[in-house]
Amino acid sequence: MITAEFFTREDEIIGFKVYGHADYADIGEDIVCSGVSSAVMLSVNTITDNFGIAADVTATENEISLTLQSDCKDKNAKLLLEALRTHLGIISQEFEGTISILNLEV
Repeated sequence: MITAEFFTREDEIIGFKVYGHADYADIGEDIVCSGVSSAVMLSVNTITDNFGIAADVTATENEISLTLQSDCKDKNAKLLLEALRTHLGIISQEFEGTISILNLEV
């Protein structure tokens, strides 16, 4: 199962960590893993490269995380993080048992 942890502070998303595998299909054919990976990478790249917002990003083979700098007030970045959470929620409803979404107050 893929786990998506969204970090919130005062009811605003400030970051996320996504890890695991959906195990929906064989490696290379798993549309859930592909969809999640694509959505996460689009979010990370849009925030850091297109919006030019400073964020702490780490990525390993099976985990990626992004946390906005504590002084970030950019509404677009926070809206994009909300959109990512919504998108992953829709995927988790469509493909039950493949994604767990957690909201963690930090």
